[in-house]
Amino acid sequence: MSIDALRRRMSHGEVIILDGATGTELQRRGVPMDELSWSATAIVTHPDVIREVHEDYIRAGADIITTNTFGTLSLSLRGTRLENRVAEVNRRAVQLAKEARSGSERAICIAGSMAGMIGTVYWRDDGTSREAVRNAYREQAMMLTDAGVDLLFLEMTQDIDVGVAAVEGACQAGVPLWVAFSCNFMSSLKGANRPLVAQARDGTEYAFGNLIGPVMAAGGEVAGVNHSEIDMMDRALDVIFEKWSGPVSAYPNSGDWTPPNWGFDTVISPTDFVAVAESWVARGVQIIGGCCGIGPDHIALLSKRLCGRQVPVRAA
Repeated sequence: MSIDALRRRMSHGEVIILDGATGTELQRRGVPMDELSWSATAIVTHPDVIREVHEDYIRAGADIITTNTFGTLSLSLRGTRLENRVAEVNRRAVQLAKEARSGSERAICIAGSMAGMIGTVYWRDDGTSREAVRNAYREQAMMLTDAGVDLLFLEMTQDIDVGVAAVEGACQAGVPLWVAFSCNFMSSLKGANRPLVAQARDGTEYAFGNLIGPVMAAGGEVAGVNHSEIDMMDRALDVIFEKWSGPVSAYPNSGDWTPPNWGFDTVISPTDFVAVAESWVARGVQIIGGCCGIGPDHIALLSKRLCGRQVPVRAA
């Protein structure tokens, strides 16, 4: 599927199905996660498993599959075994997605994943200048685009300065950029009514709503929420709808995180996941998928229930 065809579907109000997690799905299949580069090492050590994950999401009904490049920004790979192989691993990750797509009779788009944070397991707050951050994201965006992605995902965006610089750099690649933001409950308070916050790279927390406007003003065609707990999603979407009038995405995580591994014992069932996803579509969310912990079974049921569905027109 060309990006123009995807845009036409979106302009007609069609629901778009994303894939689920890539990194945690690799772990679920026995691929070890690296303490620094997380799932990026699998590009070198387990390429066949990456390809199989993409193929399974295509069979499940995903319209878009996501490259295993969340951890391959050059700034994130400093000090890792992949530090001098940045171009190679970004290119190879896209090639694996293209190989998976080549066997499909359906039209599939490939999204190049870019982490909205420096580092993948922990923030790396080393005083990197905004210009250096912008250049690093431009570099990765160009690598992914040159290798053949149809669009870019900036995921797990939490820091305003990094987010703005990342968008400014990524937009220079000339392909559509979709931005997804992550939130959490304020750590210093307890109870169900805790404010939603984002976390800057120096660890400080600030209101989630303050994040969306500045980042989206720098560019991007879609705003959404990803890598956030399902019980936060409705409130997070309230913020997105307030701050952004364009298409909205939602792809939450489910489970527990003990770096560098994901815990699957508390992952939501596909049936329960799809029930809440349907409620988001009813609110006007057009692009639905999953992040960490969400796998092909979730996406298969999501596709079955939502394929061909139209989103309601959002009130002006």
